[in-house]
Amino acid sequence: MDFELRSDYIPLCDLLKYCGVTETGGMAKMLIAEGMVLVDGEVELRKTAKIRSGQVVTGEGFSINVR
Repeated sequence: MDFELRSDYIPLCDLLKYCGVTETGGMAKMLIAEGMVLVDGEVELRKTAKIRSGQVVTGEGFSINVR
């Protein structure tokens, strides 16, 4: 799926919540802490990592292209 960024960046946990990968921010943080989220192919453990335009966030069953 594509996500249209409206500012310089979005925190990773918020991106997962807004795109419907998780139902809540708390669930997003747990998914990230468990090492289940990749940013540009690398495991990302920082819950509030700044995701910017051009990055790809992936995990089991989802792929988000940030534009």
